Amino acid sequence: MHKTTPATVAITKTGLPFTLASYDYDPNADRVGLQAAEAMGVEPGVVFKTLMAEVDGKPVCVVVPSDEEVNMKKLAASVGGKHAAMMKPVDAERLTGYKVGGISPFGQKRKVPTVIEETVVLLEEIFMNGGKRGLQVRMKPEDAIAALEAKPADVIR
Repeated sequence: MHKTTPATVAITKTGLPFTLASYDYDPNADRVGLQAAEAMGVEPGVVFKTLMAEVDGKPVCVVVPSDEEVNMKKLAASVGGKHAAMMKPVDAERLTGYKVGGISPFGQKRKVPTVIEETVVLLEEIFMNGGKRGLQVRMKPEDAIAALEAKPADVIR
C-alpha cells in the first residue's frame, strides 16, 4: 500500500512524531472504526473515527473514539452553535478530498474547525485515519491535538 497521503504529508510538516499502521479494510463493515480496531488487534477506544458535521450550516470535523457516538447538542455547543447534523457523505468527500472510510482529520482540502473528544488526553496513544482506507496514523493524543489545532471538548453521548 502506498503510504504517502495528504494526511501523512500534513503531519510530517508539523514535525510531530507518528507511525503508520495498515490493516485490511472491509468495505462491507457496518462501522469502519470498529473494523479497523479489530483488524489491528487494538481496543476500539483507542481508534478514533473522523466525522464531518455541520454546525449552524458551517462544516466542522469531529474526532471521537470508534466505539462512541457524537452527541449533536454537545458538538454544537462546543463551537458556540445551536444545531449540529452529520454532513452528507458526498459533501464530506468533496470538502475533505478523501473517500468515506478514508477521511482523515489531517490534510483535508479545506481547513475547518476540529473538535476532539476531551477524554483523548487519558490515553497514551491513539490511531486516526491516515487518509486512505486501510491506513491509520498512530500518535500521542497531545501531538494529535497540536497537529490538528483541535479543540478538546465533551462531545460524546
